[in-house]
Amino acid sequence: MRLVLLGPPGAGKGTQSARLVEKLGIPQLSTGDMLRAAVAAGTPIGLKAKAIMDAGQLVPDEIVIGIIDQRIDEPDCAKGFILDGFPRTVAQAEALRELLAKKGIGLDAVVELVVDENALVDRMRKRVEETLAAGKPVRADDNPESFRTRLDAYRKQTAPVSAYYAEKGELKKVDGMLPIDEVTAAIDKTLGH
Repeated sequence: MRLVLLGPPGAGKGTQSARLVEKLGIPQLSTGDMLRAAVAAGTPIGLKAKAIMDAGQLVPDEIVIGIIDQRIDEPDCAKGFILDGFPRTVAQAEALRELLAKKGIGLDAVVELVVDENALVDRMRKRVEETLAAGKPVRADDNPESFRTRLDAYRKQTAPVSAYYAEKGELKKVDGMLPIDEVTAAIDKTLGH
């Protein structure tokens, strides 16, 4: 099964990805992790990415797609994969479609976790309070202002990806505000499991 999970920061994509990995026996592919692995391995594409990242710039789509291209050819992706956090733009969605078409495959599903942004901010605020109460460090961007900035960026850049997949008839929406187990059950139902 080849899946894309969409949704804003804090929607629960990571939690649901982990559950799908366990249930389906397919890897979750994080573009950040793949970039770091390619850099660490010193692959030609990894070296290109390293030079760009060292210059403080965003890695261009063609390099990210190149890394995804290499990664999905690995044996553990033979039964499928979960893309979480990619594609972030319509251009990336189109490039992913072209890449998969060249390999003679396509996506089985695109699942969007639909959430109430104000409730997400409240959820994030509670998580920070719980983390602090437990005496653990809090991520620098885990504050309401930074979180709202990340949500705004998502709305402007990534939300159009949802419309792109909806237009293709591939988008399945799941209420991400339900309790975690109910979200999992809704995703399973959407995927026909």
